[in-house]
Amino acid sequence: MSETNSVYTAYQANSYLFGGNAPYVEEMYENYLTNPGSVPDNWREYFDALQHVPAVDGSNAKDVPHLPVVNAFAERAKQGGTKVVVASGADSEMGRKRTAVQQLIAAYRNVGARWADLDPLKRTEREKIPELDPAFYGFTDADQETVFNTSNTFFGRDTMSLRELINALRETYCGTIGAEYMYITDQGRKRWWQQKLESIRSKPQFNADRKKHLLDRLTAAEGLERFLHTKYVGQKRFSLEGGESFIAAMDELIQQAGAKGVQEIVIGMAHRGRLNVLVNTLGKMPRDLFAEFEHTAKEDLPAGDVKYHQGFSSDVTTPGGPVHLSLAFNPSHLEIVNPVVEGSVRARMDRRGDPKGRQVLPVQVHGDAAVAGQGVVMETLALAETRGYFTGGTVHLVINNQIGFTTSDPRDSRSTLYCTDVVKMIEAPVLHVNGDDPEAVVLATQLALEYRQEFAKDVVVDIVCFRKLGHNEQDTPSLTQPLMYKKIAAHPGTRKLYADKLATQGLGDSLGDDMVKAYRAAMDAGRHTVDPVLTNFKSKYAVDWSPYLGKKWTDAAETAIPTAEWKRLAERITTVPENFTVHPLVKKVLEDRAAMGRGDVNVDWGMGEHMAYASLVASGYPVRLSGEDVGRGTFTHRHAVLHDQNRERWDVGTYIPLQNVADSQAPFVCIDSILSEEAVLGFEYGYASNDPNTLVIWEAQFGDFANGAQVVIDQFIASGEVKWGRVNGITLMLPHGYEGQGPEHSSARLERFMQLSADTNMQVVQPTTASQIFHVLRRQMIRPLRKPLVIMTPKSLLRNKDATSPLSEFTKGGFQTVIPENQELKADKVKRVIVCSGKVYYDLAKKREEKGADDTAILRVEQLYPFPHKVFASELRKYPNATDIVWCQDEPQNQGAWFFVQHYIHENMLEGQKLGYAGRAASASPAVGYSHLHQEQQKALVDAAFSKLKGFVLTK
Repeated sequence: MSETNSVYTAYQANSYLFGGNAPYVEEMYENYLTNPGSVPDNWREYFDALQHVPAVDGSNAKDVPHLPVVNAFAERAKQGGTKVVVASGADSEMGRKRTAVQQLIAAYRNVGARWADLDPLKRTEREKIPELDPAFYGFTDADQETVFNTSNTFFGRDTMSLRELINALRETYCGTIGAEYMYITDQGRKRWWQQKLESIRSKPQFNADRKKHLLDRLTAAEGLERFLHTKYVGQKRFSLEGGESFIAAMDELIQQAGAKGVQEIVIGMAHRGRLNVLVNTLGKMPRDLFAEFEHTAKEDLPAGDVKYHQGFSSDVTTPGGPVHLSLAFNPSHLEIVNPVVEGSVRARMDRRGDPKGRQVLPVQVHGDAAVAGQGVVMETLALAETRGYFTGGTVHLVINNQIGFTTSDPRDSRSTLYCTDVVKMIEAPVLHVNGDDPEAVVLATQLALEYRQEFAKDVVVDIVCFRKLGHNEQDTPSLTQPLMYKKIAAHPGTRKLYADKLATQGLGDSLGDDMVKAYRAAMDAGRHTVDPVLTNFKSKYAVDWSPYLGKKWTDAAETAIPTAEWKRLAERITTVPENFTVHPLVKKVLEDRAAMGRGDVNVDWGMGEHMAYASLVASGYPVRLSGEDVGRGTFTHRHAVLHDQNRERWDVGTYIPLQNVADSQAPFVCIDSILSEEAVLGFEYGYASNDPNTLVIWEAQFGDFANGAQVVIDQFIASGEVKWGRVNGITLMLPHGYEGQGPEHSSARLERFMQLSADTNMQVVQPTTASQIFHVLRRQMIRPLRKPLVIMTPKSLLRNKDATSPLSEFTKGGFQTVIPENQELKADKVKRVIVCSGKVYYDLAKKREEKGADDTAILRVEQLYPFPHKVFASELRKYPNATDIVWCQDEPQNQGAWFFVQHYIHENMLEGQKLGYAGRAASASPAVGYSHLHQEQQKALVDAAFSKLKGFVLTK
């Protein structure tokens, strides 16, 4: 039997694949043509084999590819037909053309966007895409009226002539909307896009009222920019001119989201168009914006910020009811606001009990250069589908002015075809749309929102537009883009083009001019441009921050818990369910913690931390702990998440004791994050900014790695309150300590946090005992103060018995900002006081014992900022005869706390006392990498703390 006949025999033996099942086979075959790797192995092998079957008439097999498949598909047109007929020579040619038609359809769906009419400036000819040319598949003019089966499309007809099909494909995929979605692996989502686009051929159908409203939004967008440009000449505003359709997109997004049940929208965006969004979308009073330009606005913050960094919130009406809008505050670090917005959204979802994100919508607005160039975009996208950071899908809008910052050559602005290509990592579909077609922009926005609400996935609308003025209205872009700006100078503007279009449709010759005059009058009067903005509406889910305002860090907090409660909680967190098998090492940890809970032995760090969480959630304070390895703990000390050694499924194979401390308790969430610092910390900051009642903790794997999130620390955590008035109680746990592990595993860069400390903006602590971590974590929530808390957590002290605490220190007292000398020294005999912070205390205590130096007292400063002046002064004055005060630290002299605490110490010294330094010499690296050198340095700095003062000495 010939190879051809054997294949046909196989087809006939599998005739169930055809007839009613033909659409499935056809879909599989289409995917194979597009990407062979996208179909299951057995199908790929099947199609591969068919590819090598020769034509039955003896012609070249390449001329009739996949002939058996094509002929089998042809049977679909026969009612009830399942029999595969061997084709004649004429039939084989028709079969080839049927295959070519399917390939043509697939090509338009895959690469049609590359031939779409997207550039408002039309600076270059649209590139020729061979796959979109019928001649590429052997079609000639004679084939134009040939009718083919098109039932796998959504054009409304099962058969179309080749001419009709090509027109339909070009209208759908090569008009002013260019869609990219075929890389999506899920067939349902891919077919959703085909149905949505092909059924309307990517053409909106708006009535006269919708078109007039759209023109009104374009008029507002252009009107504000022109008003500001003439009234405040030369002032920076990062104009939206050239991208006015973005305001129409935002209006559509908000109104349609409200109609679909969304009740809150959180927006993140950088500078471009931000003032326009504030006025024309969120309803900020124009006169308030003008006051900022005129420098007459009320200034009630210690530092404040420029107007195009400011956030805003308002409530607007939609067909579905009021929607709360929040524009996140944003520094100049462009996309850094992305994870902050996502964290804010997650907090709102949790507060509403909305795990799927149906009521809260994140909207990210990007610039073309920023979305392609800022790594935090990728990190934030990587969070989208993870359990702890899911927000129900984000709608991304790109204001693509085709120039980025200063470059107009894509070779210099990115290495990808589109600026949005990074989103393909999570298979987010992209709708590229010509900004000069505002109706297409609105349609693309509608579809994007529908997709997000349907599938809870990210989606992108890339508005290809231009930037009429320079980057910040103070530069001259024609210096570097002369030809581009000649085109821009000749462009009449999107509003004018659309007004003229509506005039030709009979909607009024003076409509556009009338709207311009009306908007100008509103600007002159400083009135609202968003109608209506709700001024008295307040959602039951709104957060009341007033209890946390005006508080002092010295306010008292009762953080001790009763002994009975301690023992009850300890029993709950050391008990596991029956038939749950823990690892032998973890079993030993739980047994030891049970003994600590009973008071049989001192409490170690891990137990102290656990008991802080247990007592908080039992009292109604939720805890959210995230970071790399937080479930187990990088140093295997936490074991908050237990793993059954006989089961690996996460839903049944894990047990979290802290979720089971009481019948009615607050949530405890522990998330092992992706390997990211910047995006994850930004997310947690955003979460904490919208939930003052939750203890939100981010733990770095090593404190050193916090430098990967330095922008978040600098621009949000340290300065957010003085710039924007944003109160935030986020907690950072940064493992810090010199144990000879080298330059990237020793220092959390304490000096950077000290340098950022001012205006009582945050708390920097370095606890050295188990009871201290217990009390400081509880203090963070129980005290009505919400300031960022930075904890320099230990590594070696996690298992140091000297750092354990008796049960009495948890049931009495509280966090000690300074731990006094705990040895019974004769105060009047003390000649030297060593002041330190962190684990070096234990090295100093051991050295003093070896030397028998009973004339030396050691004070531990546990809170470095705000510096506890009263407590420290009181302890220092206990030793009036001390002449030498020594600050000792592990870190190099140019790092650590030395340069920042020396004046605090000096301020509290007595007359005649001298202050000296004992520690490592200044270094360009935070730590040495050679073990023996580390040991030598450690011994030397401890010895220096007890030696004669030398070098820099500060005298009172």
